[in-house]
Amino acid sequence: MRKLCSLWLSLCLIIGLFAVIPASASAETLYPVPRVTIITDNGNGTTLEKADGYVNAAISITDVNGETLSDSVQLKVRGNSTALPFVTKKAFTFKFNKKREVLGMGKGKKWALLANAFDPTLLRNYIAFDLAHTLKLDYTSEQRFVELWVDGSYRGCYTLMEPVQDGKDRVDIDIESNGGMNDFLIEREATRSEDDVTYFKTEGIRFAVSEPKEPTGEQLNYIRSTMDDIMATVKSGDRDAISAKIDIPSFVSYYLLNELYKTADFNFSSVFFYYKEGVLYAGPAWDYDLAAGNSNSAYSANAAASADSEGLFAANSHLYRYLCSYDWFNDEVRDAFRLYHDDFANIAAEGGMIDHLLEEYRPLFDRNYTSAGWNVGKWWVNVQKKPLSTYDENVAYLRDWLSARVSWLNEYFRVPDEPVLSVLLGDADGDGEVTIVDATCIQRHLAELTTASYLAAASDADGDGIVTVIDATCIQRYLVDLSAPENIGKPIE
Repeated sequence: MRKLCSLWLSLCLIIGLFAVIPASASAETLYPVPRVTIITDNGNGTTLEKADGYVNAAISITDVNGETLSDSVQLKVRGNSTALPFVTKKAFTFKFNKKREVLGMGKGKKWALLANAFDPTLLRNYIAFDLAHTLKLDYTSEQRFVELWVDGSYRGCYTLMEPVQDGKDRVDIDIESNGGMNDFLIEREATRSEDDVTYFKTEGIRFAVSEPKEPTGEQLNYIRSTMDDIMATVKSGDRDAISAKIDIPSFVSYYLLNELYKTADFNFSSVFFYYKEGVLYAGPAWDYDLAAGNSNSAYSANAAASADSEGLFAANSHLYRYLCSYDWFNDEVRDAFRLYHDDFANIAAEGGMIDHLLEEYRPLFDRNYTSAGWNVGKWWVNVQKKPLSTYDENVAYLRDWLSARVSWLNEYFRVPDEPVLSVLLGDADGDGEVTIVDATCIQRHLAELTTASYLAAASDADGDGIVTVIDATCIQRYLVDLSAPENIGKPIE
């Protein structure tokens, strides 16, 4: 009997898959990305609502080389706004009975299928997570564009991702030792309440406890008291004390990502922090569909500020309302922005990230609006900017918004349009001063992590005629007053 059931499920998977493949489409044109096929036990996958909870299903995940992972899973609708009844392109969570390796993204039991229903370009989340990796935000979720079929119905373009949760291949924190009073993961959650989630406040800021999922009273008191202590330290402004409590580099990178993108939810939800080995870290990144100009400016003051490509935004939220009031933190942010400036500018530039993604995935995006039938011009939800009528118009809007945003941030962070002509030895980025950013610029250039054209003469800090990692070390030694070439910091003759 068990063998017959297995055979029946396999046949369902095959029949469901081929039932939705257009007869005129070849395998090469139809599958530039992995494909995911889900068959629910009750055949109701396309009508599921969040209130239905988990249902049993069979899943088949086929990579671009034709290798297939097939298993049984539990499937449910995920999200909050995206799970509302009138949103017909639902996002899903599915979980295996045991951890499985999926498309080279590590092992995990639980996985997310994001529909990107509120983003007509289907690009915002993907770009944000790629940028989070560039900014070296630890535990940023891996992602893959996929095509999804549910119960024989082609559902179009989805992003298969690791959800934000603890695990060796996820957020690697220890939530079990010391009675569970060691590490934890929390999420900013301003107003939303769910029965199976624990909430707490510190300094008037409300958080949800993500890990451990069901904290005991003792664990909750530990998390709350730890955050009370951290918040009191952050409010003090004492740089040394703050640096001992929070990881400054992660807070700088997380701030830059959300300030660049003007994420509408940044002071409300989907904003994570994790506590590991006595230090609070910002991140991982999550949820960027209502960002980069994709907010309805008439909905609220927050949405209007998010939609505007000018002005500061993330600086007014939770911990950042304190951090961004300190000159030393703003200096760190300014240096990091200058360091990653070319990566930000490359997103919307001709031949940059957006163009690259369109070149690789445009057939997939087109099928989302043709074969799957999703309407690119439909207004999904009132907080979202009303989409333009065509896909190309929406991409052009995103490109223009990001270009304008980077231009405004250039002026705010005083990034020069052209390198200073009369440069200082060691001033690798040409901003008129020698800082640790110059050493990092040289290291990134040597590691081919950036396409920036650093000033060769200024980067050759030791004057041996070539730029090597030794030049970065010379700059570092100069900055801490150790023995270094005497001409560093002086004009090049």
